[in-house]
Amino acid sequence: MPVDAAQALLCWYVVDKRRLPWRAEGGARPDPYRVWLSEVMLQQTSVAAVKPYFVAFTARWPDVAALAAAEDGEVMAAWAGLGYYARARNLLACARAVANGHSGRFPDEETELRKLPGIGAYTAAAIAAIAFGKRAVVVDGNVERVISRLHAIGEPLPRARPRIRALADAMTPENAGDFAQAVMDLGATICTPRNPDCGRCPLTEHCAAWRAGDPTRYPVKAPKATRPHRTGDAYWLEHDGQVLLVRRAKKGLLGGMLALPTEQPIEAEWREAGAVDHVFTHFALTMRLRCAEARERPEGIWWPVERVAEAGLPTLFAKLAARGADWRNTA
Repeated sequence: MPVDAAQALLCWYVVDKRRLPWRAEGGARPDPYRVWLSEVMLQQTSVAAVKPYFVAFTARWPDVAALAAAEDGEVMAAWAGLGYYARARNLLACARAVANGHSGRFPDEETELRKLPGIGAYTAAAIAAIAFGKRAVVVDGNVERVISRLHAIGEPLPRARPRIRALADAMTPENAGDFAQAVMDLGATICTPRNPDCGRCPLTEHCAAWRAGDPTRYPVKAPKATRPHRTGDAYWLEHDGQVLLVRRAKKGLLGGMLALPTEQPIEAEWREAGAVDHVFTHFALTMRLRCAEARERPEGIWWPVERVAEAGLPTLFAKLAARGADWRNTA
């Protein structure tokens, strides 16, 4: 069954694969830089959200040498809104490691790729398979779902992952790059989490979950732990048409990004201007906004209020800044 299913999937992929800006077309060899950049951007982020960022990044920094030479603040600002900002810091660190330690060329072996900043098991396998044509077992969320349904795996995630990987390994042919992308495309377009389109699936006759009549039961997931809720304050301090911003510490939440201060910058008559709710990976946050005008301008990063949308603030602080601008117009 595994060989037949893999062949059916590859035949489907030849005709129905997605056209994506990071994929090589017309028989061209994949560019390892574009493969790596796309894989980092796509971690926990949808294809639709990534596309415009990928196009903008590759227009501004067309190769790994250009990205390695970029200023940290410029890259963090260009990443703003894409989320999971540790990826941007690792992106720069990895680009510089490749430029300085590998003569500007990505290594083509999984073991060497995993030594680079921000490249884990999945990303190393994806780069090795897609960019370099190596046989590597690539397992992401889409692959987990497809394999779980093909074999009707009743064990819940994450305990089922070793078995899923073993089954994916048994199914992976030598042309692992096309196969990996085919499984990802199938999971993204047909074998979706809800309402899978089994009538269009090239693997229906191989699928144990379809034969059992309940594909959406798989993959089985353990109950989610309750996400803790936190609260905090942000400060909109304005002076002469400019607002005070800070550069967050490189390590930690939203590290290296421009943001509104989260500690009171001066003694002032602070007035509340509502709150913003935001969900991070491990907790939910309600951030209250306090606004004031400064009679004198203290030291710091001052940004024109009318251009604050251009500051590259992360999503949470961009929402707070919009409230600050509204407060300014109604104060």
